[in-house]
Amino acid sequence: MATYCLNFGLIMAEEASLFSEVIGLQQQKYDDGVVFPAVLFPNPNASKPVQLTDAIKANKPWLDSLLHRSGAILFRGFPVSTASDFNDVVNSSGYEDFPYGAGVLATRTKVCDRVYTANEAPPDQMIGFHHETSHASEFPSKLFFFCEIEPGRGGETCIVLSHVIYEKMKGKHPEFVEQLEEKGLTYSRVIGEKFDPSSPVGRGWKAAFMTDDKSVAEERATKLGMKLEWIGDDVKVIIGPKPSFRYNEARQKKTWFNRLAVSYGGLKDKLNDDPTKAVVYGDGEPLPPDAVNDLLKMLDEECVALQWCKGDLLLLDNLAVLHSRRPLLAPPRRILASFCK
Repeated sequence: MATYCLNFGLIMAEEASLFSEVIGLQQQKYDDGVVFPAVLFPNPNASKPVQLTDAIKANKPWLDSLLHRSGAILFRGFPVSTASDFNDVVNSSGYEDFPYGAGVLATRTKVCDRVYTANEAPPDQMIGFHHETSHASEFPSKLFFFCEIEPGRGGETCIVLSHVIYEKMKGKHPEFVEQLEEKGLTYSRVIGEKFDPSSPVGRGWKAAFMTDDKSVAEERATKLGMKLEWIGDDVKVIIGPKPSFRYNEARQKKTWFNRLAVSYGGLKDKLNDDPTKAVVYGDGEPLPPDAVNDLLKMLDEECVALQWCKGDLLLLDNLAVLHSRRPLLAPPRRILASFCK
């Protein structure tokens, strides 16, 4: 596991006129020369204060290339302080909006235009590694996160290159990976009628499917590739079988593109007390605990844990990078998010 310090090392180069790329000792550095994540500060030699919106517009092709190479870019030290500022940065990227819609169980609140709160799961709980909405038929290709209020202690956002996890798991557990390739994964979760603030998922089925009519919820679930099994006023949501991996055409690498870790590694609440039942092989058979536990350990060892500073923006390639959230040990903390096609 790698963890960011607030003080970085050497300024390597002024790759573009308004940015300086910084290398810190605790970024992940790979044999192919990739530094993960890339970290950009305002160019201290610029003739006037650098606005991030202007810098992005002026250097968009270079930033796209950098994101393709690294998978993640952390922007630090720019004058971005509000949700509106963050929204302006997202718009300046030119990426098309990916709406946060029906069938998503995580609780978020729309703040403005393209900006939402990050997952509102209880802050003292871990949110395991995942690609955003990888279980759905459509998912965002890019994610923006913004630190509006710096965490007191804990609450790091952890990121890891997905193809690295695939390759390491294939080397350590080839039969497990072969079974995942062949069978895929099926996810299930029981959700209540109303919002449950104590749950790491939280959203009730009425909010998730944007209706209070069970038959309408079933129709919408079917269109989203989900099946609903009613248990009184609660419902078991079944998703799958879904592919366990995805071939990243741009990088020509296979990625660990699934929700296995976040489903198996936690998300307990009063309606879901056995994580081993939350995700199984596509044929319904249970997953081998030793292989899954090795996966969870590997994710923690390989990740970079970002310690947020106020004003930080993180851009992720959702097709290449898994992300998670560590428990918040000392409040406050407020991270905002935006999703792009």
